[in-house]
Amino acid sequence: MREPRRIAVFASGGGTNLQALIDHFNPAPAPAARVELVVASRAGIGALERAARSGIAFVVLDAREIGGGEAAARMLAELERHRIDLIVLAGWLQLVPLEVVELFHGRMLNIHPALLPGFGGKGMYGMRVHRAVIESGVRVSGATVHLVSDRYDEGRIVAQWPVPVLPGDTPEALAARVLAVEHRILPLAVEAVARGSDAPPHVAGPVCFDLLDAPAPPEQSIRVTMGAMPADG
Repeated sequence: MREPRRIAVFASGGGTNLQALIDHFNPAPAPAARVELVVASRAGIGALERAARSGIAFVVLDAREIGGGEAAARMLAELERHRIDLIVLAGWLQLVPLEVVELFHGRMLNIHPALLPGFGGKGMYGMRVHRAVIESGVRVSGATVHLVSDRYDEGRIVAQWPVPVLPGDTPEALAARVLAVEHRILPLAVEAVARGSDAPPHVAGPVCFDLLDAPAPPEQSIRVTMGAMPADG
């Protein structure tokens, strides 16, 4: 049995998606992956507290304070030191250095609080996304897990889970329902990529997760289908 894939989680806030990943992977007796490093974009955030409580290594790299070049160099050094295989952006609000994006091509995932390709792009994060969804008049939003590329929110989609937009919804109410879905879909998507990353392209088939029994509101209970990643990403 091969070693679990080593995950670095990049976070800029409270770290609830980080916690979902920790709860899914780290207690498992033979996990497909483990969270081994947390990279924070600023000090004093909840994600750092969660990492400390779980005994996970962490580092603060704020490009605004140390400069983009220094942040990139230190980021690459930390990823190498901890032998990281996969990166998960979980509420990361700074630009990932291009050197890191290129090095982890096909091995970096992001969670976005809407159904891409709609409501994505530069500046679309947090409540801005949910406010735009409501103002557009669409009846369905959701969560998307996708690969990270050098263009905001344009990498290949790995998994999506729709969430209804209800009459009278506020951005805060919609955000809460989408976040509950993020906590479910992100660990499953990461596990699919971790388990599929050794498969050669000609045998990397679809990976399905039946979420009908997931602890989510009935309107969110659907089947999510994800494509396993080829060996070269």
